[in-house]
Amino acid sequence: MIAWPVAELLPHAGDMVLLDAVERFDADSIEASLTVVPGGLFNLPDGSLPAWVGVEIMAQCVAAYAGCQARLVGQPVEPGFLLGTRHYQCDVERFPAGARLSVRALRSLQDDNGMGVFECHLDGPGLHAEARLNVFRPPEVARYLQEPHV
Repeated sequence: MIAWPVAELLPHAGDMVLLDAVERFDADSIEASLTVVPGGLFNLPDGSLPAWVGVEIMAQCVAAYAGCQARLVGQPVEPGFLLGTRHYQCDVERFPAGARLSVRALRSLQDDNGMGVFECHLDGPGLHAEARLNVFRPPEVARYLQEPHV
């Protein structure tokens, strides 16, 4: 398990942080984990999470990857953007309360302009989800956010 707290690796705060820990990472991949806890922002009345939250969990795994890479070279953690996915498959309708989930992301493409593609998998007891996420992190995020865009 990585010693850095997840909240220091993500540009999220409070209840928006869904991951519990980064288990491992390297130059091209990351594995993180979480336990589905009732009472969060996205939970259903029975404490479970709807399956569509899997995309956000995967996106946070990719964000944690970027955070780990930034920390390795002494740079600050900066926000990035989930552009979308062309492919999200999940074999359940919800992730049950108390389920321990493992999420993995493998970088399959990244260019110098900040565009990236990650192959993601989310597994837990009796469940599997996968997606290919398209992400964008401009080289100078603060300046990019201030520029007018057409």
